[in-house]
Amino acid sequence: MMSQVFKCHKIVEGCVEADITLSKDDIMFYLIRPEDGVMIETGHDMEGRSMAKKILAFPSGKGSSVVQADGLFQLMKKDNQPAGMIVERAETVLVTSAIIFEIPMVDKVDPAFYETVQEGDHIRLDAVNEEITIL
Repeated sequence: MMSQVFKCHKIVEGCVEADITLSKDDIMFYLIRPEDGVMIETGHDMEGRSMAKKILAFPSGKGSSVVQADGLFQLMKKDNQPAGMIVERAETVLVTSAIIFEIPMVDKVDPAFYETVQEGDHIRLDAVNEEITIL
């Protein structure tokens, strides 16, 4: 299969390759277990799944700035933060946290990407050149 390339908009620079994990629900990083990156929020569509070292595609963040930044910081202390983030709605707290923790982040992704990508696909998130490639 040929790799497919989709345009996106850079928020935080960086280029990373990893498996993707998809969420239809907004994410509060405080409700992710730092030891393994597993979502512990009851009823969340990612409940029981890990985002550690994966590229995380999700609608947006939720919760106060303190719990978002601290949640990501706790994940980073255990080296279980997402490798990169693809968001639909980039809110200030999420963007600031991604900048501080140097996690590549993009938004405004070509809608065809969401119709094509599947859980566990290996992708390259190239925020520098504003491209996402399904490998």
